[in-house]
This record gives sequence, C-alpha cells and structure tokens, in this order.
Amino acid sequence: MNRRLVLGLLLAAPLAAFWAGTPGRAQTAAQPELPTEPLTIVTRDGVEHQFQVEMAISPDQQRTGLMFRKSVPETGGMLFDWGRPQESQMWMRNTLIPLDMVFINQDGTIRAIAENTVPRSLATIPSHGPVRATLELAAGTTAKLGIVVGDKVKNRLFGNAP
Repeated sequence: MNRRLVLGLLLAAPLAAFWAGTPGRAQTAAQPELPTEPLTIVTRDGVEHQFQVEMAISPDQQRTGLMFRKSVPETGGMLFDWGRPQESQMWMRNTLIPLDMVFINQDGTIRAIAENTVPRSLATIPSHGPVRATLELAAGTTAKLGIVVGDKVKNRLFGNAP
C-alpha cells in the first residue's frame, strides 16, 4: 500500500471522530428529554388546560425538536423559545408523528395554529407573522380542547405566569 494513502487514512480517522462530535451535524436519533416547565392555555370561554412542556432554548435543541420521537404525552409538548419575536418557519423532517403547532405572540396570544402536520414532510409551516414562541403538541390536541387563534398561553416566557 502506498505510504501517502496510509498517512492520509491515519490523518482522516481523528478528523472523522471530531466531525462525529461536532454540534450542528445531522441528527439521527431523538434528543434526551429537555427540562420541563408548566404551561397553561386559557380558551376564549375561560377554560384552563394545563401542560408540562419541554423547553427548547438552544439552537441545537430547537434544530432537533421532537424529531425521532414516537409519541408526545397528552399533556406534554415542546415550547420553542425564539428569544424575541420573529417569523417562525417549522418543518416535520425526521418527525415520526403528526403534531399540532401553536404559534404564540410576545404577549402569549395565539397567532396561528397548524393542526395535524404531516410526519416527515419538508414543507414549511409558517407562523404568519413574528412570534415569540412555537408550541408543539400531540396532533388533535387543539381541536379536542377547543384551542383557537386568540386564546391565551401562560408561561414565564410571556410574563403572565406566577
């Protein structure tokens, strides 16, 4: 075997090991459960629905989201905190289950809802304007609980939770 080829292979091995541990590389498995916080959705008729949601704060957590998960608890979900109001463009790449996506304004008011999103779809799901956060719930949750645009979300992010 050629000495240059052997030397090249020896140098490539550490580089491959480094790349495998690099943040931002393609995700191939579900991320561990993230820290959770309480979240309440108050419908227009005053009914309060309690959830315990995972908090996706960092870009890596947000990039992975609920990818590769096989279920979402009935009173669970994931809240993506964008840090400031901005347009939210979500997708379902590597997401194995349908979800309801709730786009939430800075004041906690629901701006838009995308129900029963399609697993593994690469289509973008827009917030239709700047939002502070996006909430992912099990598909069918918003219809089942009567959650609609204009309802209020309470969580520390919106400054309206105790």
